[in-house]
Amino acid sequence: MTKIKPLADRVLIAPAVAEAKTASGIILPDSAKEKPLQGKVIAVGGGTKDEEMVVKVDDTVLYGKYAGTEIEWEGEKYLIMRQSDILAII
Repeated sequence: MTKIKPLADRVLIAPAVAEAKTASGIILPDSAKEKPLQGKVIAVGGGTKDEEMVVKVDDTVLYGKYAGTEIEWEGEKYLIMRQSDILAII
């Protein structure tokens, strides 16, 4: 559990790990790995008067390729983004 508490309609997400090898077994270097487009919700803000928070902690979500801001906290990488940048809950 992280001590980061998002404000308003923001969500803290732990991105899924990028695949290290292809389906045929070719090992990919870090520079060739696709940025994952899904992750697990770690923390959510309280929402705003105009936007109720729909996502909740432990949801797995899909988001856009360039959504959010990457942060590193205590050696872990996270994304923080607005709830409206999330495309779907899966």
